[in-house]
Amino acid sequence: MSLTSASSASAAPCSPSVHFEDVAASFAPPVPFAARRGEVTVDLVLRHAGAHRVTVRYELLGQLGAPVVCVAGGISAHRHAAASTAFSEPGWWDAQVGSGRALDPARVAVLAFDWVGADGALDVVIDPTDQADALAALLDALELDALDAFVGSSYGAMVGLQFAARHGDRLRRLVAISGTHRAHPYASAWRALQRQAVALGALQCDEAHGVALARQLAMLSYRTPEEFDTRFGAATVANGRVCVGAEAYLDHCGATYAARTPAAAFLRLSESIDLQAIEPESIAVPVDVVAIAQDRLVPLDDARELAGRLRDARLHVLHSPYGHDAFLKEPDAIARIIRDALAQEGVA
Repeated sequence: MSLTSASSASAAPCSPSVHFEDVAASFAPPVPFAARRGEVTVDLVLRHAGAHRVTVRYELLGQLGAPVVCVAGGISAHRHAAASTAFSEPGWWDAQVGSGRALDPARVAVLAFDWVGADGALDVVIDPTDQADALAALLDALELDALDAFVGSSYGAMVGLQFAARHGDRLRRLVAISGTHRAHPYASAWRALQRQAVALGALQCDEAHGVALARQLAMLSYRTPEEFDTRFGAATVANGRVCVGAEAYLDHCGATYAARTPAAAFLRLSESIDLQAIEPESIAVPVDVVAIAQDRLVPLDDARELAGRLRDARLHVLHSPYGHDAFLKEPDAIARIIRDALAQEGVA
């Protein structure tokens, strides 16, 4: 749900005090299920950077002993998937994780972790395979033999596919939403321009501004022209310049993201998406492939190819004006798919 409409967006599009923030309509108040955070230090041999000691930070909602489901989102997602009494701030996927949700910690243990490199301390090339291996190392540390399911969206779907290929004996089922076996060249070109924006910011000794601009460019790829047409008004003249209706919204998105994301983390994780390359035939576990017809980053044809090449797959095609961000903005449709996928494996 948006806090703005086309009429309010056009009223003062250049005012720095006007924010057009996306608010999760389905955010639920914290509920008293068990929650704990931790971190483990592991030695990983990174695919392109050799041996490194890294810290994997995680959050677990629910009790071990229940079926374990790992959730992972885009490169801006993290270990805090949902609010709890222990950690009450909103999570990145409260729409799906919580009391009465598709992933209810009263019935399943929900595991999420920070991406390797997300703190900006590991400034080397990071591959999606490295994230999959980090998850396997985390399972070892938690003394978990296997995951009952992995639900990944965007970059998380890519990592989930890598985990299924490399550690398939430790996974029963994968739900891959808006992420496939490869990075599409068009999407990679878009991300390359975002990284150039960060480089320009660094040349001006203002990396944060570069990250903010990169995030604004990214938002245009996550969403669709149809959404912007209904959400924002026409250009206006204010303070001696022309301002378009979406500027304040994009400024807000960029500033918020830059405030919490180190430049090195953005650059390395953005690169990591472009390194996605996997042979679907190597995956033996059942996979639910979820595609959004309007997704500008992960074309429907790529999802169809992935599903066709997997040994055991079901393809779900959704339609949404939110495009790539539908996994965040279409809670009911995504929840139905998750519930059905877990039911296939007898998971609550």
